[in-house]
Amino acid sequence: MNKNKFYVLHKNCFDICISLDCGQSFRWKKTGENSMHGVAFGRALDVVDEGDKIILYGADEKDYENIWKSYFDIDRDYTEICKKFLTDESLKKAVETYPGIRILRQDSWEALCSFIISQNNNIPRIKGIVERLCETLGDDLGNGDYSFPSPEKVLEAGADGLANLRAGFRVKYILDAAQKVADGSVDFEKINNTDNLEEAAEELKKIKGVGDKVAACTLLYGFGKVDALPIDVWVKRILSELYPDGLPECTNGVKGIAQQYLFHWRRNIDEQ
Repeated sequence: MNKNKFYVLHKNCFDICISLDCGQSFRWKKTGENSMHGVAFGRALDVVDEGDKIILYGADEKDYENIWKSYFDIDRDYTEICKKFLTDESLKKAVETYPGIRILRQDSWEALCSFIISQNNNIPRIKGIVERLCETLGDDLGNGDYSFPSPEKVLEAGADGLANLRAGFRVKYILDAAQKVADGSVDFEKINNTDNLEEAAEELKKIKGVGDKVAACTLLYGFGKVDALPIDVWVKRILSELYPDGLPECTNGVKGIAQQYLFHWRRNIDEQ
């Protein structure tokens, strides 16, 4: 654990272990009962829950302001959002069973590439492919940590350089995404600046292999569009069983956050 510098974050509706390991990001590992280690934006971080506060080891105030404050979505009032969710019976169960889920605001390219890899895949395998991608093409940060490679590095490696990822059919989609992001034919600035989710999704769907689900995941986790609603097998089941007419009114504007609570709750019910 990097203890050379640290930042203390007062705990506020934030469960680090659930938030960092509930299918949003694939670069975090549990290192103890209340601690996680991961890499984001080229920085390694140890996060430790100490009850009434969270310690970020490997971050100082500048790192917190420039990276982690946005990454952990600190400025959003999750307490107020969850208060609204409590008015719906199923969301109430999800929030009370797994309180403290936050949506991570990840690097846009990393989120896009990760969710391309996630197609028809399970979380352990996704994590393995992402780890091999970083070890192969990312910058060595020391202590076994690697940054997520840029689109340009992925393009430079080509199909042969990605062969050891064991990503199968997804390699051609990763390369197409890297090409279109690198040359600007998929415009991240345009996506960032629009509130029109359909327009933003269509921009991402210019990439081969990117459909509604991958686009919605990228918008939610990589662009902070918290009303984006990724629909996978679990969410489709939730909507069919609990919300055949769509998510309740209390989720308007934050459907992606509601989805994350329901997804984690419903998935864990089946695994118990």
